[in-house]
Amino acid sequence: MNPSDTNFLFASLVWGSIGAGYWLYGKKQRSTPAMAGGAALLVASFVMESALLLSVVSIAIMVGVFFWSRHEG
Repeated sequence: MNPSDTNFLFASLVWGSIGAGYWLYGKKQRSTPAMAGGAALLVASFVMESALLLSVVSIAIMVGVFFWSRHEG
């Protein structure tokens, strides 16, 4: 897969932005699940090479953060 593909670039922009939002929210609220999920989304947006795979992994990370934060504290 060519990393300069427009679908991949758009998906990377969207999921990286959501990851930055999660990370900033987690830092401000001192929430470990949100910070970890944000960092994972940011890393995934750089590491993945497929827009579909990136989207599937990012949604899984977001679901994981949701359940982790529900069971914390």
